[in-house]
Amino acid sequence: MKTNRLFLLTTILSVQLCFAQFAKIVDKDGYVNVRENADIKSKIVGKINSGEIVYVYEPDSSHKNWLNAYYNDQISGSIYSSKVKLIESYESIPSVLQEVNKAIFKSGNIKVSIVSDKFNYKAHKKFFSSSQYSGQKIEDKYKGNPIWGTDGTIPQTYYQSITVQIGDKKIQIPNKEIENLFNPNNELTNCYYDRKSDTLYISMLNSDGAGGYVALLKIVNGEYKGKTVTMPF
Repeated sequence: MKTNRLFLLTTILSVQLCFAQFAKIVDKDGYVNVRENADIKSKIVGKINSGEIVYVYEPDSSHKNWLNAYYNDQISGSIYSSKVKLIESYESIPSVLQEVNKAIFKSGNIKVSIVSDKFNYKAHKKFFSSSQYSGQKIEDKYKGNPIWGTDGTIPQTYYQSITVQIGDKKIQIPNKEIENLFNPNNELTNCYYDRKSDTLYISMLNSDGAGGYVALLKIVNGEYKGKTVTMPF
């Protein structure tokens, strides 16, 4: 069942998204203009500061120098491709273990350990809240936060822990930062390291087969600096 779910998710993504990933804004002016359409004369619909994380899509072939960008579910539009640095272009930290319930990435003095497990819904039921949609009850909040990884069904798995070791620094990702990220796919997780800024990125693509989402955790100078979560399509 797990293999079929992963196959379905990767197939959907490969068909619908020839190119979609996280990127960092890198503009010498300190920000980038987001335009309504892929045209330098198009209306500016927002600005995003350099260093911020966006999720980008490749537009049609007639606009090859542009990317469709989404930022914090608040700003969406077109940005010039030279204004971003793709997270996948940074040094990849290879995996030494990627299984259903555990993943380990290691390179030099960097090690990332991810542990997931079955989710005990009965023991955590009191933390869920629901709403009605088309006459059906849908779980949509966990401890007051949006639920990621389901389409209203009960979560099957969860992140038990994510630990990062960089040199003599050990960073434990706070549980409150990952407790609503359900149905992890450790096999579809990747790690990237920007040595220049001492920034480690943990990129995730998770789903229960329908409620797909992507997440990016950021560790800067040995400190956890937050996450970005969005739907990939």
